Amino acid sequence: MHVSLRTNNNEPRWPASIAVVSIGGLYAALPRPLVVAGPRWLILAIVLVLMVPTIISHRIGHHFLNQVLGYILNGVVTAAMIASLVLLLSAVTAHTIEPQQLLRSAAALWLSNILIFASWYWRLDGGGPHERAQTPGHTDGAFLFPQMTMDPTAKLAAGEGDWEPNFVDYLFLAFNTSTAFSPTDVPVLSRWAKMLMMLQSLISLLVIALLAGRAVNIL
Repeated sequence: MHVSLRTNNNEPRWPASIAVVSIGGLYAALPRPLVVAGPRWLILAIVLVLMVPTIISHRIGHHFLNQVLGYILNGVVTAAMIASLVLLLSAVTAHTIEPQQLLRSAAALWLSNILIFASWYWRLDGGGPHERAQTPGHTDGAFLFPQMTMDPTAKLAAGEGDWEPNFVDYLFLAFNTSTAFSPTDVPVLSRWAKMLMMLQSLISLLVIALLAGRAVNIL
């Protein structure tokens, strides 16, 4: 039986949980015409319902189930965001949305974009948080964080000998991707990560350059 080498130092999951709940809250703040189906609070309710078995499966050690539920959770909020973005683009083209609503919707979708892709990077890199916790230190993954390039002696001297990325690191990565349209100080190594970052940059570009820019022009 495989036993974790870092049982007492596993990464806390609450930042990732707060991020997903925040996505549901941002979706609930969208105007009704940008909601695909049901009431605006439906996605938030689905997120909260799915969070319960996700947290329980982690607590009792069913890590495979936890990872699958995490994928489903991320998939639900990702699909909702993309659907709302399509509706927003249609509303802009048809001139059926007020400038204030456009600005508010663009801001909500832009923030959701950051939180959603931070959740995906956190869930997928190195096999996910549980797999990353199995070995001391993070030496292999889809992203090359600066700590991974440090000399081992320097890492030990800096107290970073067993460093591994947590949700905040992936949030920083996602924020940079949505603002600078690049990973800045974290090179991307794997093809799946490059594809996700291309998608995130494209969504951010649509929201910022097309939607928010148009709203400012018509105010």
